Amino acid sequence: MPCLRPWAAVLAAGLVVVLAGCASEPTRIVPGTTAAETLQRLGAPTGRYPLNGGGERLQYSRMPAGFEVTDIDVDAAGKVVSVTQVLNEARFGHDIKVDQWRQNEVLAFYGRPYETSRVSSFDGTVWTWRYKAVSERRMLYIYIDPTGVVRRYHTGDDLELDRIRD
Repeated sequence: MPCLRPWAAVLAAGLVVVLAGCASEPTRIVPGTTAAETLQRLGAPTGRYPLNGGGERLQYSRMPAGFEVTDIDVDAAGKVVSVTQVLNEARFGHDIKVDQWRQNEVLAFYGRPYETSRVSSFDGTVWTWRYKAVSERRMLYIYIDPTGVVRRYHTGDDLELDRIRD
């Protein structure tokens, strides 16, 4: 058996790492995959939520350090029907149901927030998620009133890195 040159061994090791990373990337799961296979490939989800019709949402969040939340919806038969990276600025206006969603629906869609805070201009809690728009770091803010209802949302720049540098 011929010996691998040092650079070839490094390349082969790198390829193994890349392929292992792809196997654990939630957005690589395709519809039709079984829930069992999804769990085997990705491991335990960060959240599990029941769906109407008997299905389940497997949620894979990279919060607090990351920028993605992927919802994998599984039907009652145990098959993946959709895979969605939900922290997508183009989707917020369509997905967020102001004056309709309650905080449990926010959790089931976006998972646990990066942080929660209060502001003087709103009677309630502001939940915040980090995401990227192209390569820009951004924040999604969802305002939840004391009764648990979403009252508004907005996006803004993620200034955390600027605070760390100062």
